[in-house]
Amino acid sequence: MWSVHGDGRRVRDGDQVAPNERLSWPLTIGLGLQHVAAMFGATVLVPALTGFPVTTTLLFSGIGTLLFLIITRNRVPSYLGSSFAFIAPLMATRDEGMAAQLGGVLTAGLLLMGVGVAVKALGVRLLDSVMPPVVTGAVVVLVGLNLAPTATQSFAKQPVVAVVTLATILICGVARGLLSRVSILVGMLVGWAFAAFTGALSDERLAAIATAPWFGLPELSGPQLRPSVVLLVIPVVIVLVAENAGHVKAVGTVTGRNLDGSVGDALIADGLATTLAGAGGGSGTTTYAENIGVMALTKVYSTATYAVAALTAILLSLVPKFGAVVNTMPDGVLGGATLLLYGMIGLVGVRIWMANKVDFTDPVNQLVAAAAVVAGVGNLTITIGELTIEGIAWGSMFIVLAYPLLRWWRGRGDEVTVRRPRG
Repeated sequence: MWSVHGDGRRVRDGDQVAPNERLSWPLTIGLGLQHVAAMFGATVLVPALTGFPVTTTLLFSGIGTLLFLIITRNRVPSYLGSSFAFIAPLMATRDEGMAAQLGGVLTAGLLLMGVGVAVKALGVRLLDSVMPPVVTGAVVVLVGLNLAPTATQSFAKQPVVAVVTLATILICGVARGLLSRVSILVGMLVGWAFAAFTGALSDERLAAIATAPWFGLPELSGPQLRPSVVLLVIPVVIVLVAENAGHVKAVGTVTGRNLDGSVGDALIADGLATTLAGAGGGSGTTTYAENIGVMALTKVYSTATYAVAALTAILLSLVPKFGAVVNTMPDGVLGGATLLLYGMIGLVGVRIWMANKVDFTDPVNQLVAAAAVVAGVGNLTITIGELTIEGIAWGSMFIVLAYPLLRWWRGRGDEVTVRRPRG
């Protein structure tokens, strides 16, 4: 599957290892473990926040990554980790039960696969016409900022631990090199160690480590479809489409290849991975920018390193004691990390606007984005009969439906103005 690059032992200055190449297996395994370090903090954080089993999420993350490499035919080196976009709807639906939450994840995966099939058949330009930057940017902003109260509440429970965690992330984040790429992981580990030293860990969760076995199968659960949960999760599909398309283009830029033709395959692959996760008890997945950053730094684009990372995640999922250790993560660590991360999700939406030069002097862009973002951030919640619809769903539905209608209405007005005779 992979030809050996050069002598397999080194990469010359200015050279790079192509996706279909690899270095020697010892080096490939080492680089694969580096990808594990890059994805680990975020991938583990999502189940830690939402209450999903950590080991189950790791299992489907590894399986999903292997499927991604197969479906994209080794052309798109990427890792599929837990998607932060699922945090808000999953946390908002905790009272519905895990089965209903998994039904939402499953639905999102199926819809994403459908979008991938459409993009593969009609071309990547379909995305720009159906979901222009003003729409995708607004959805990402409201999904990220909708989580803000959760972050501040966790921060307030253990403020000292949270400050230590946040300060470490900030210091590492502005450093140069690989340290900045793993700043979240380093910050969480430092905060975790500080909490253990100061006695801020839960005694009950610490006791669970001793009773957890070293080897065992991850906890698997089945989905249940409920409209109230499905409606909250559907907007996540827009975020996943934006993330995958953007990351594929980023990988293309980094590797110097035109990968636009692989966007459809990437969406199908991530949709399948998310569907399997929803069917078995894991959180939804997405391609990870953290690992793209590692590639840009090392100039090693070999998909073999991602296969190693995926297999490592699967092996870790077979260690229940590892999951018990992760479960001891205190509120202060989660609060310190998420205070930054949720804001960064929102800023990704702003970056989408800026990168595509969205014109907010245009009244259509201005009005629909303003209403949608406030509905999401303010968590506008309305109950219709037995169905409760929350802010993320209202904000996303509003901008997706209102934008084309208002754009058509404004265009119609311009047409009438142009045709109106003077005098």
